[in-house]
Amino acid sequence: MSPNHDIKLEVCVDSIASAIAAMEGGAARIELCSALSEGGLTPSVGVLKTLKSLPLTIPIYCMLRPRRGNDFIYTDYEMTALLHDMELLQENGADGFVFGSLTPSREVNVEQCQQVLEKAKSLPMTFHRAFDVTDPAKMHETTKAIIELGFQRILSSGFRQNALDGVDNLAQLIARHHRDIIIMPGAGINISNLEEILTATKCTEFHGSATVSACIDVPDSTDGNATKMECDVSMGKQDVLPYDICDRNTVRKMVSIANAMAEK
Repeated sequence: MSPNHDIKLEVCVDSIASAIAAMEGGAARIELCSALSEGGLTPSVGVLKTLKSLPLTIPIYCMLRPRRGNDFIYTDYEMTALLHDMELLQENGADGFVFGSLTPSREVNVEQCQQVLEKAKSLPMTFHRAFDVTDPAKMHETTKAIIELGFQRILSSGFRQNALDGVDNLAQLIARHHRDIIIMPGAGINISNLEEILTATKCTEFHGSATVSACIDVPDSTDGNATKMECDVSMGKQDVLPYDICDRNTVRKMVSIANAMAEK
């Protein structure tokens, strides 16, 4: 990698505190979601609007995903809701969007992607890990279809559970398509495996959450002090606590590793 080669970190967040921590830690971009425990869903307009009112200096891309599930097959009603959400997010300052939809045969749903791309106008679009649900044997064909649609990047774990396991596929994709689209490794990237992933893939961008558990110390809104909180109440399938939050120091370490790799 040349000394001028910049390797950017995108941090996925689902809270205001995490977005601020990502920016303070040196992230190049935020992927704003709700419910990262579900893989990331469409964020609330209120959260985006609040973040855009703060002195954040990095772009905020918004996830467009109306429900959980790894099928990424959306009905007309779901697409209608998604496009309404997209319009509101766009009106309130979204800098880009993250989307992906598939057909029942696990191919890119061209028609639905075109709907979203048309509504995005000039804003950049990322095709998310719906890509990893497509047929690995057709990965180059699928990538070309996404390029032709007009997406600027693909978020992928290389068809595996995490990017480290999928590093060979990611390296192949980047080697063949890097001139036409950004292939951004993501899923399970952390401080301990980042250098290996960067070395193997030669990626220019990568994606992570840089989270730590925030289940022990909960700030008291009255005086700013942290207090220990215990709770036995369950909300749906998830407990109220613990929850994960982006750690600015983890972001800093990941950015530092990326910068050191870029100088090699």
